[in-house]
Amino acid sequence: MGKPFKTKITEMLDIEYPILMGGMQWITRAEFVSKVCNAGGLGFMTAETFETPELLRDEIKKIRTLTDKPFGVNISMIPELGGPKERTLQLTDVVCEEGVVVVETAGQSPGPLMPSFKEAGVKVIHKLTSVRHAMSAQKAGVDAVALLGYGSGGHIGMEDVASFISLPLAIKRLDIPVIAAGGIGDGRGFLGALAMGAEAVLMGSRFFTTKECPIHDSIKAKYLEAQAEETVLLMSTIRNPMRSIRNKLADEVLAMEEQGTTLEEILTKVAGKRSKEAYFGGDPEISMLPCGQVVGLIDEIKTVKEVIDDIITEAVELRERLKGMDA
Repeated sequence: MGKPFKTKITEMLDIEYPILMGGMQWITRAEFVSKVCNAGGLGFMTAETFETPELLRDEIKKIRTLTDKPFGVNISMIPELGGPKERTLQLTDVVCEEGVVVVETAGQSPGPLMPSFKEAGVKVIHKLTSVRHAMSAQKAGVDAVALLGYGSGGHIGMEDVASFISLPLAIKRLDIPVIAAGGIGDGRGFLGALAMGAEAVLMGSRFFTTKECPIHDSIKAKYLEAQAEETVLLMSTIRNPMRSIRNKLADEVLAMEEQGTTLEEILTKVAGKRSKEAYFGGDPEISMLPCGQVVGLIDEIKTVKEVIDDIITEAVELRERLKGMDA
């Protein structure tokens, strides 16, 4: 029997299912990412969270002892005024030297890095928030784009366009594969994205709430309890909105924004080290908790394999149901 959902992305990356786990700051390391890869999807390790490029190299070597499946590396370029930082160039060199199959880029145009990736045969999926940026990424030579919709978690951009609109527009205007990112956590969302023309989905929040995710159980509980309407957009006043679960820290940041607080003061509240302390220390009130509105659909902590298997099973059943609607 062939693959139930064969797409341009499954063929490009040689994976079983068109389901990707995006890079998630401190938690997408070898052990966690390998679980997604072994379950038929593909996950991205986050390069920027390694103290040195050589530590990233060590992690790449480690994941190869845990899976023989393809995996990816996320390379963030925020902020990079005047071109890529030296550190980003070093991380890129490691990815190319180690023969990583695919990278997930974000934050700035990956154009300056494309010659290195192309020479090394690395596929590039650029994660972005608008169709116009997707068109620019295509011109830069990326192999695919992951398009975030308004309901996504984390940095969602300023466009405020729902995926039901942005996805069809992107697919109409682009010649490269489009991946639906954000707002997907079950077989219904997965099949809906493919029906609109997406070649894969990229998920964060649903994988965040799995048994193998290395965060503290009290953080997982916070996500499990949260409803779709209990997420908020932080940092909109500095034109860098991030969707997060509403908690004590979120309320503090919102109050600061109402008072016209400076960028520097806001950044002291949203520093990445706070997330690390929260994720592994277990206090859900001291940090931003990036999260999509899809959190409202998550009511159970499952294994990574169960999440992927359940999505595929539900999607196959729904596809058969739709076939049965033929007159």
